[in-house]
Amino acid sequence: MLSHIRRTWSLLRGCSAVGRIQTSNPAARSFMGSAEGSGLVLCSQSTDVYQNLALEDWIDAHVDLQQRSILLLWRNQPAVVIGRHQNPWTECNLPVMRRAGIPLARRRSGGGTVYHDLGNLNLTFFTSKKGYDRQRNLKVVTGALRRIRPQLDVHATDRFDILLNGHLKISGSASRLSRKSSYHHCTLLHSADRSALSAMLRPSCPGILSNATPSVPSPVANLVDHAPSLQWEELLDALAHQYNTEFGFSAAVTSVNPTDEAAFPGLGRMEAELHSWDWTFGKTPKFTLQTVLDLTDRQSHTHSSARVHMGIKNGVIESCELDVPADWLPQRLIGELSSVLVGERFCGHRAAAAVTSLLRSESNGLQDRLTNLCEAVVSAMG
Repeated sequence: MLSHIRRTWSLLRGCSAVGRIQTSNPAARSFMGSAEGSGLVLCSQSTDVYQNLALEDWIDAHVDLQQRSILLLWRNQPAVVIGRHQNPWTECNLPVMRRAGIPLARRRSGGGTVYHDLGNLNLTFFTSKKGYDRQRNLKVVTGALRRIRPQLDVHATDRFDILLNGHLKISGSASRLSRKSSYHHCTLLHSADRSALSAMLRPSCPGILSNATPSVPSPVANLVDHAPSLQWEELLDALAHQYNTEFGFSAAVTSVNPTDEAAFPGLGRMEAELHSWDWTFGKTPKFTLQTVLDLTDRQSHTHSSARVHMGIKNGVIESCELDVPADWLPQRLIGELSSVLVGERFCGHRAAAAVTSLLRSESNGLQDRLTNLCEAVVSAMG
């Protein structure tokens, strides 16, 4: 990490006291009385995606951004982050992520899905709603890159991406505006694992119909592919310098620890909410699943197909219609399977557990076909 980072805990406790939080801490009172219009550059010690997203939320909720602007720099261990209004089943490969132990997080801002790892830098610009200016923030990034590597052809687009050589995406943006405050965050690909990015950002479930915000795929590149000597310390120094230059600040980089409840009271509760199934999956906009299921009787080696039509709201199956050939299974069993699934989370593991008792109840020759149908339905959920 930066050699000149200052671990000024009196300053951090002051930051936790800005605006709506009151404190008797003398350092905090001093911080609250600092000059209007001053800036901070913070660097998170954490590489946990939920902690860092919660830190963003905490700053937005507790710091008076009418009086102070903040640049937060942070990185995560491998994770996939979706926008607030996105559908995770259409945005990322959940089975591959589960096998690799890659967490999924839903942020509170809009925008598209991104893959994070330690080769990807995140920058969050906090300011008042009046001061919200995404192009100016991106000017900080492009200006820093041009200053330290003049040979790089980088520019910001009208979509608030940053492109290298006119077509390679090295940064994407998202933002959140509140009544008085705002924050804009963007990624910056330094040395991310592009093969993992490609593997994770693929749909889990074909056949989903939804009004959720879709991501727009783009060819991407790492900065080190075009500037191999660019080190993290140099990049972070340049960004902090350019932020101060652009906005007229003189802030040193301050290291912060989101797990420090004394500095950030209540942040742990915010983290727990972001970590919950109800937030990550339950906040998905209403959608339907319509797809064809391939059926195979392993004993007779006969094949058939079925159709499934599910309605999902808040991540829970509201309706389930199964169109299965009459010569494959009795309608009674098809109806029982549909009834078992309604009210369950749209989740393969939960669905598999829900149908277990139904499978055990059938010990005749139909069990193999029923098992195959159940497996096909569960597989369709990703």
